[in-house]
Amino acid sequence: MQMRWKMFVDGEHIEASGGGYFDVINPATETKIAQVALGSKKDAKSAISAARKAFDLGEWTSKTPMERSVTLWKMADIVEAHIKELAELESKNSGKTIKYSTNSDMPFIIDNLRFFSGAARNLEGKSSANYSGIGTSIISREPIGVIGAIVPWNYPLYIAMWKIAPALAAGNTLVIKPSSYTPLTLLRFAELTKKLLPKGVLNVVTGPGDVIGSEIAFNKDVDMVALTGDVSTGKEVMRAASNTIKRVHLELGGKAPFIVLPDASINAATEGAIVSAFWNSAQDCTATTRVFVHESMYDNFTSMLIKKAKKMKIGNPMDPHTDMGPLISKAQLKKTMDYVKIGIEEGAKLEIGGRVPKGIKKGYFYEPTIFSNASSEMRICKEEIFGPVLPIIPYNSLDDAISMANNVKYGLAASVWGSNITKLMDAASRLDFGTVWINEHGMLVSEMPHGGFKQSGFGKDLSMYSLEEYTRVKHIYIDRSGLDRKPWYYVVYGDKK
Repeated sequence: MQMRWKMFVDGEHIEASGGGYFDVINPATETKIAQVALGSKKDAKSAISAARKAFDLGEWTSKTPMERSVTLWKMADIVEAHIKELAELESKNSGKTIKYSTNSDMPFIIDNLRFFSGAARNLEGKSSANYSGIGTSIISREPIGVIGAIVPWNYPLYIAMWKIAPALAAGNTLVIKPSSYTPLTLLRFAELTKKLLPKGVLNVVTGPGDVIGSEIAFNKDVDMVALTGDVSTGKEVMRAASNTIKRVHLELGGKAPFIVLPDASINAATEGAIVSAFWNSAQDCTATTRVFVHESMYDNFTSMLIKKAKKMKIGNPMDPHTDMGPLISKAQLKKTMDYVKIGIEEGAKLEIGGRVPKGIKKGYFYEPTIFSNASSEMRICKEEIFGPVLPIIPYNSLDDAISMANNVKYGLAASVWGSNITKLMDAASRLDFGTVWINEHGMLVSEMPHGGFKQSGFGKDLSMYSLEEYTRVKHIYIDRSGLDRKPWYYVVYGDKK
């Protein structure tokens, strides 16, 4: 692995203007694995200027949908050819398990690029029609311009592709800032695909969020900013973006409920809860963070869930048998530990976990942690932890469960488990979340939208709906009454003179 990584701006790998670098740490070993260029506001402005110039020159934007489609497909081919390399780099950089990175993240990235390769050729508007009686109206979808994207550390290349693929498919240019924790796979992707795009179409700037991200959100030459991050960052982006009234797309935090109805399969539901609560070490905004179980099956459900949690293997993420790797950082580990302490102080019963695994001396590891007898008003049930902490809450009626599930500021994802489809559909319709899974939790496909309600943000990633995020609609009107006519007012309403 190379030790020094430069930024990627205007088709070239460049050092930061100040010449500085910052360290990138492997969270499983706490060792330095790379140094990355420490970008400044000046570097962000240079990247934005390159993207603005590329858009205005129109070499990418003027390509036919077929040509952009071919490019995206070639990008997918390159990722496919480098799955092993990219998966290993992602695991070492983020701490996610190699089996997850190899078997889930990379295949989805490839599929996402191929989906938007096809979607690039299917940008549609309303069909032309005569609405005025004297002319034809046409709807045109156009690229927005320069897209500024800010992406998180929990799915570094995966979520970056949620921005890159639809933005490029629509004909935009991009400036994208990865998390300083996990910049490596995005930089490598830019390197691998640089010959496919005109200079300035895709730019990757690395450095502090309050410097690079702030400039992206504030700069007048950025036409849209797309963020996946936490609520506080989303608010800062909205404030900065208001300076130029630019379009904003936010996918923020979550506090996903998992509701188990009395007729659910306990085995299936506990299996689903274990996977969805602790995958990626629970560093997922759609992860199950609250389980609501009917009181008639509460004890059996809790007992089975604990047994399954004890079987999870925690350790080296590069081991293909590992189920859970580390948290991303020392700060994230401390935050998780603090919330466990809060849960105990609030009166929840710690059933399992609540500590660093025995025998582990290095890395930011933490055991899967389960609380029973939790209340929906506890902080561990209302605030986003982003660590492997799962409270189980008993309920008496479905109305109560839905009310408690909705009583958070987030609205990203939820699930409901049972056998009666009528009750399941009723629950799904009443849950105030952008995605509701039935007898599943966490399934995403390129064809379906992903995005939340309330303080989880607005706008959609994935699907054809995301192409609407990265395009603007123009109405073009063609007069059909003749060049020597009077203005439309007189044609429609008559000459009153």
